[in-house]
Amino acid sequence: MMKTRVLVVDDEAPIQRFLRPALQASGYETLTAETGAQALRLIATAAPDVIVLDLGLPDMDGKDVLIEARKFSKSPIIILSARDQETEKIAALDLGADDYVEKPFAIGEFLARLRAALRHAAPDHAPAPRYEAQGVTVDLERRRVTRDGQVLKLTPKEFDLLAILVRHAGRVVTHRQILSAVWGPAHADDTQYLRVFVGQLRAKIEPNPEMPRLVLTEPGIGYRLWAPEP
Repeated sequence: MMKTRVLVVDDEAPIQRFLRPALQASGYETLTAETGAQALRLIATAAPDVIVLDLGLPDMDGKDVLIEARKFSKSPIIILSARDQETEKIAALDLGADDYVEKPFAIGEFLARLRAALRHAAPDHAPAPRYEAQGVTVDLERRRVTRDGQVLKLTPKEFDLLAILVRHAGRVVTHRQILSAVWGPAHADDTQYLRVFVGQLRAKIEPNPEMPRLVLTEPGIGYRLWAPEP
């Protein structure tokens, strides 16, 4: 049985050292990120079941991470922050946070709030999708890609790019969504950079990269991963 996956986004080493063993002792799989860019990449590619998010990150405000994450993730988000102003709490909750816990905090109450957030999200939760089409199989849980039974060697960024397309298979994902999720908001307009990686990905998974049948271009908008009709 898969463990519930928790992503802790906080650049304070003491918080990470405190939370990781507490979460693991409670049976959770724990992922960590110290920046907003790292967080968005993991939210897009590792599909955490719940996200614990600090607002004071070194590269961007946590509320901006919240805004970007809500564009492609329905996982519950618990804000864990030293900011105790009512306006901060209201803003975070209005932007899509599910709960707000102030630092310092009691671990018992925090774990109870975590369980409550997961219960409320349970109807929408689904396991990471597995993609199979035209001889290509993508196993997101194992980070494994095969074509006609042969394992393909993708770079971490190539896999992350493919993962976000798999999670939206059959639907258009915009350039900005992909770039923000995989490379971070600072690269949201680097469409030429994205074209290079799409070309590299196509060279590995497409039978004929010059005539792609899996990673399809939506001109001026983004990309769509071909998906068979249900």
